[in-house]
Amino acid sequence: MIIQTGMRTDIPAFYPKWLFNRIKAGYVMVRNPYNPSQVTRYVLSPDVVDLICFCTKNPAPFLPYMDVLGEFGQYWFVTITPYGKDIEPNVPDKVKVMESFKCLSELVGVDSMGWRYDPILVDEAHSVDWHISQFQEMAAILAGYTRTCVISFIDLYKKVERNFPEARAVYQGDRLRLGKAFVDIGAKYGIIIRPCNEGDELASYGADCSGCMTVRTYEKALKARLNVPKMGKNQRNGECACLLGSDIGAYDTCGHFCRYCYANSDTSLVRRNMKLHDPSSPFLVGHGQPEDIIHIAEQKSWLDRQIRLDF
Repeated sequence: MIIQTGMRTDIPAFYPKWLFNRIKAGYVMVRNPYNPSQVTRYVLSPDVVDLICFCTKNPAPFLPYMDVLGEFGQYWFVTITPYGKDIEPNVPDKVKVMESFKCLSELVGVDSMGWRYDPILVDEAHSVDWHISQFQEMAAILAGYTRTCVISFIDLYKKVERNFPEARAVYQGDRLRLGKAFVDIGAKYGIIIRPCNEGDELASYGADCSGCMTVRTYEKALKARLNVPKMGKNQRNGECACLLGSDIGAYDTCGHFCRYCYANSDTSLVRRNMKLHDPSSPFLVGHGQPEDIIHIAEQKSWLDRQIRLDF
């Protein structure tokens, strides 16, 4: 099976010791975000967890703990954008993140690394030409350390509208111009552009619109086939082929405070939750409660043990 860590928060950036402790302990407790008394217990063992997927804006804090992942398959999506502190208040400068990205790639391999340049927002300070120039510069630095760049355009979720009221949707003409330019730049540096949940409007330019967190993505990282059960495909909508379930994070716990974030609803709640964090607890926030109803997750390896020669 696949364990996700980054759909709700950024564990490598803010909770690296906790994850290290959880893997050493061999299990983790996860609250249902919509019914907190419902708790799922996941075993964290390479016997049943084939791959751990990370999504982070700053992998550097977890680099000292990488040895604990030695027996697990891994895939790392690292978001690196050129925005400033007005948009991403607590994200390190892109130069530092790119250096961490390269270090990580050397540890886990190029097929286990994906660069995310998202979300893309267009306004007076961040024009189409500015994005193209920035992307060109960054792609040249990351060339050879990844074969994938995931892009998406800003989605105006309710949380985003509240926290970033001046944000606007990106016009189709701008999306097409950016998409074509990114595909052309990516081709120059051996990087495939994969739009995330954007339909297929960029396919005619050469973008791979099959998804980003797909079974095939993980198979390439593992260099093995996966027999994913039908119920394992947790999709956002009919256009998304990504495998999104079994996330061990929690909403309202990410200290980056990016203004476009869909996972934080209130900065004061985030600060409160971060104060409740205990690196020794099996829960990301706080501890177990008397009213908790614990469900033991059904877990098994999805690896196809037959020898394959097509990777």
